[in-house]
Amino acid sequence: MKAAVLHEFRKDLVIEDVTVSEPAPDEVLIRVAASGVCHTDRTMQQGANDLPLPLILGHEVAGIVERVGSAVTAVEPGDHVVTCASAFCGTCRWCMRGELQHCAHKRRSRDPGQPPRLSQGDTPVEPFVGLGGFAEQVLVYEGAVVKLPEEMPLDRAALLGCSVITGMGAARNAAQVQSGQNVAVIGCGGVGLNVIQGARLCGAAQIIAIDRLADKLDLARQFGATHTIDASTTDPVEAVRELTGGGVDHAIEVVGIAATMEQAFRMLDTKGTATVVGVAHPEVQVSIRATDLLLEKRLQGSKMGSARPRIDIPFYCQLYLDGRLKLDELLTARVPLSEVNSALAALDNPLGARTVLTF
Repeated sequence: MKAAVLHEFRKDLVIEDVTVSEPAPDEVLIRVAASGVCHTDRTMQQGANDLPLPLILGHEVAGIVERVGSAVTAVEPGDHVVTCASAFCGTCRWCMRGELQHCAHKRRSRDPGQPPRLSQGDTPVEPFVGLGGFAEQVLVYEGAVVKLPEEMPLDRAALLGCSVITGMGAARNAAQVQSGQNVAVIGCGGVGLNVIQGARLCGAAQIIAIDRLADKLDLARQFGATHTIDASTTDPVEAVRELTGGGVDHAIEVVGIAATMEQAFRMLDTKGTATVVGVAHPEVQVSIRATDLLLEKRLQGSKMGSARPRIDIPFYCQLYLDGRLKLDELLTARVPLSEVNSALAALDNPLGARTVLTF
């Protein structure tokens, strides 16, 4: 198959041939129809984590099942599916608790001694988070696959695997926004917009969108923001406190830097909760006032929207098909695999919500 391969951090991906192994008993081979380009892919391209090279990035994938291993029961050839980085084994202590995002056995690669799923000659090729979606095919563990209704458009379905379940889940599952509560959302990119519509679907009274770019704030209004704050010209903490008369019940941060995480906590009213979705570099430290904890304020994280993929993704499909979930507006560009480097570079100064590679 053709794939966009990263051989060196901070360099362009190269379109090359990659050999795909036959599915093991618990694996699924998928012909990729669409693959979302996420800011996490750009971060990994720039060397944020010490990942094995060569590497195929991409983790928002929708496609059609081509072949399945002998033990696979969840899907069969011809099924329309989406993959999810939050794969689950179903048997570890985290899965048994229902915390699938912390699964201890995601099986992102095969066991030692087995041939690699992907290779170039004698060199194994690493699929990012076990998916590697910037390619014509993906070979993945069964627990990373969710079946879709056939009427679900695959280019929009690709977004469900990361930006939608992460953002919607942050509001619904992690923060557990309640009807009538006030919510501030810091960062209005692809994930932040889904936090906003998640808060809207939860029945939030005020949804305050905060960003430094006017175009993103315009999009935030389309997705359900009742108020917007331009953080490039206004102190967002003071603006939120003024709008709400003291602070919000929930502040959800989707940027991944210390300053915005600290702002989220400072925006809270008594007993408020700040939920951090943005992924920071490991060395980042966050400082909060200890006395605020006496007001029962909380600072927590959210990983992959605390999602249960085989429950949440079909639900979001139904919301979209019913006209209640905005995905058309989230997908701002479709480009071929040959334009992957331009799509990644555009994430440094994004103007739209999400670009999708289509095959």
